[in-house]
Amino acid sequence: MGLFSGLCSCLKQIKPTGVRSGVVDGDYIVGGESFSSGGCCGPFFDLRVLEAATNYFSDLNLLGHGGFGPVYKGLLPSGEEVAVKRLSVGSSQGQREFANEANLLLKIRHQNLVILLGCCIKGPEKMLVYEYLPNKSLDRFLFDKKKTVLLDWRTRFQIITGLAGGLLYLHEEAPERIIHRDIKASNILLDAQLNPKISDFGLARLSPGDDTHLNPLRISGTYGYMAPEYAIQGILSTKTDVFSFGILVLEIVSGRRNHSKELSIERVDLLSYTWRLFQDGKSLEVVDSSLLEYDEDEAVLCIQSFTLPKPGKPGIQGRMSQWTTTTPSALTATNLNDGPTTKLSSGSSFQEEESRNSISTSSFGEGR
Repeated sequence: MGLFSGLCSCLKQIKPTGVRSGVVDGDYIVGGESFSSGGCCGPFFDLRVLEAATNYFSDLNLLGHGGFGPVYKGLLPSGEEVAVKRLSVGSSQGQREFANEANLLLKIRHQNLVILLGCCIKGPEKMLVYEYLPNKSLDRFLFDKKKTVLLDWRTRFQIITGLAGGLLYLHEEAPERIIHRDIKASNILLDAQLNPKISDFGLARLSPGDDTHLNPLRISGTYGYMAPEYAIQGILSTKTDVFSFGILVLEIVSGRRNHSKELSIERVDLLSYTWRLFQDGKSLEVVDSSLLEYDEDEAVLCIQSFTLPKPGKPGIQGRMSQWTTTTPSALTATNLNDGPTTKLSSGSSFQEEESRNSISTSSFGEGR
């Protein structure tokens, strides 16, 4: 339990007041009608309440499997729906990710980040409780031919700008600079209005704001989204997240995965294919053909400003198939058609060794 002592201390320092419908002071959110009747103490949930909420972790309530265990849909006594992430017993790495995610999410709050409602630590049982998002993860919409039609251009651009705002917060506006390390379609959840929320902070790292170099233990992330300088050399900074964001932007614009062997050889790798189209002056050919209409200026902005090099401007640079972030500021302030303005800057460098998370995948069902 030593691993969780800091977490428990942090949680106990939160002194909620004015509880109503599970909201404390309109800021930190916990489940339940009140601390006595709702079954939680501050941000702590009683195990019995979560057992009842999930029908004793029934397979019928199973939403999927995350980085460190299964995720269940739950219904609290207040009527509030939640997602309960349950740590797999005996997972030492999962315990580290559990504590890491809880500690980080307790410190931050943004409309484009998933909300942690609280946790439960009872003997071997350790759980995190989140807001329930019925529209599943972005990949469930984006890579499903039947559902992708629901993602018109306006919605896709809204998702892109929302994610940019969330990353801006993590990198520049949070109390401490945070590098997520695993930005990908399956880690982006969608609310009822299809607004994006960045989730799964188990691999996230704090980064000093003074460009101090640190030496963590592992390279972690998902192949296809990892910046080469991080995957190969272990160089980690906020630009690592921005590279992943650029890949995700291309997936959102094109409606396809970043690597697909089902396509012709020249189109298998999305990044290389987009780069060739850019060189030939045909960037817009990467846009999803299922879109009935789209804003060409916004599409070019997404493809070129976020992902491909532009003379004299920050961006993700590609030369001879060696892709890397090359400028002090990875994403410059840009007016996104009166949408959020973003400015993401560099952070620190890290050296790590490979871990299982480099090729991790997640699967989710109804929502979370």
